[in-house]
Amino acid sequence: MAYRGSCLCGDVAWESGELSVLHHCHCSICRKAHGAPFASFAYASADAFRWLSGESGIVAYESSPGFIRNFCGQCGSVLPAHDPDGKRVIPLGCLDDDPEIEAVAHVFAASRPDWSEIRDAVPQFDALPPGMEGPTPLERDRPSSADSDTSHGSCLCAAVTWTLTGPAIVARNCHCGRCRKARSAAFTANLVMPPGGVHFTGGEDVTRTYKVPDARFFCQTFCTVCGGAVPRVDPDRGIAIVPLATLDDAPPAVPSEHIFVGSKAGWHEILDDLPQYPGRPPG
Repeated sequence: MAYRGSCLCGDVAWESGELSVLHHCHCSICRKAHGAPFASFAYASADAFRWLSGESGIVAYESSPGFIRNFCGQCGSVLPAHDPDGKRVIPLGCLDDDPEIEAVAHVFAASRPDWSEIRDAVPQFDALPPGMEGPTPLERDRPSSADSDTSHGSCLCAAVTWTLTGPAIVARNCHCGRCRKARSAAFTANLVMPPGGVHFTGGEDVTRTYKVPDARFFCQTFCTVCGGAVPRVDPDRGIAIVPLATLDDAPPAVPSEHIFVGSKAGWHEILDDLPQYPGRPPG
């Protein structure tokens, strides 16, 4: 069976054959790159993969020695890359088809932030499990759980930095198809802040915002150097959207609900007790 995928803007598209070794990675590098609590990948052989369009628009960034991450220069979606053995590493959040395979491992589970729980029975490993080889990511410090009036955040390459001050409005886990494409992940956790609560301290000039043409509001803001997700400040709407997984400190709020679960990825289960809404939450 052929599996097809594409980025948020649709410029870059690909096709892959059989996928294997689905795993969820909780390392800080994946969280920074995707702006999501964890990233989900599967492998395809090099001869079973081909780009369908947009290959010239791919930007590469070496996040760890020997590990190149690709992203779309137009919209920031994380794209398939290749490992040192030549296999293609496929981020499942951008797939247009259900891969119908089961996860085999949570890797770098020791790096997950306190607010991101692992509830399923899939085996967990502090780093890579035996038999799964790959470059070791250059881990950031694990986010502190201590109370603080200020939270700090940064993109993957740390070119873009910011602070959050004051109370948050809400934090939510969003499963909509646009968030999955934008973050190339099962879902994303977004923190909603007042615009005045987000202060860029560096690198704002290397950010880019892509707006989905047929969307009323949906945009993705990312670092053009590394592709990492960064906050989007929308003063006209009176909010700022912050990818919760990009914070280096404890967040001012943690997810309190799941939204757009009617669009949830078929290969992902929601196992916590938070309220779930098929679309937008009430109000």
